[in-house]
Amino acid sequence: MHITYLFDPLCGWCYGATGALEQISRLGGVTIQLSPTGLFAGEGARPMDQSFAAYAWQNDQRIARLTGQAFSETYRQQVLGAVGSTFDSAPATLAIVAVGLQAPAQEMAALKALQQARYVDGRDNGNMDVVIDILAAAGFSDAAGRLRAPDQQLLAAYRTRIKAARADMARFSANGVPALIIGKDDKRRLLPSGTLFGDPQILAAQLEAA
Repeated sequence: MHITYLFDPLCGWCYGATGALEQISRLGGVTIQLSPTGLFAGEGARPMDQSFAAYAWQNDQRIARLTGQAFSETYRQQVLGAVGSTFDSAPATLAIVAVGLQAPAQEMAALKALQQARYVDGRDNGNMDVVIDILAAAGFSDAAGRLRAPDQQLLAAYRTRIKAARADMARFSANGVPALIIGKDDKRRLLPSGTLFGDPQILAAQLEAA
């Protein structure tokens, strides 16, 4: 079973889907390919202001109630409360790509470290210096070093993966992230996004039927 996981590292709903992803990864014969969409990178980035922070926190509380994932008060104060900072997923996305160039099987671990740092520890992983520190502390020192002076191979891989993810979103009419595309080649299909937040048995049944 091949699963393409469309996501953005600054997406609260993607963080909320962590439990479902972990369950999927434990199924036999399943391969999960991370596919970063760059949804909040580049033109999708925006300045943090009080209005956006209030909206994000309200949404985060809904995700927490639905999934049990923690959104700490430290995150609320130090990340959402950092008015004037930039809500930009490019640094965290580049970090995941950097890890993937050296250790593809460790991309999920890198994503989890970045999410934990943001939503629980209250560290702004929209800031490249913070992202470098998070990677180094998580044991990805080589990738962290590469982020200090991104080379052409890394930048090209970053652009290629975002382009591929956005092409998949358009092809399968995915309205946002997180989203799962299951199967390979001409047998690929999009699962409804709600399956990541519903009954785990229903999700498992849909995967088995693919």
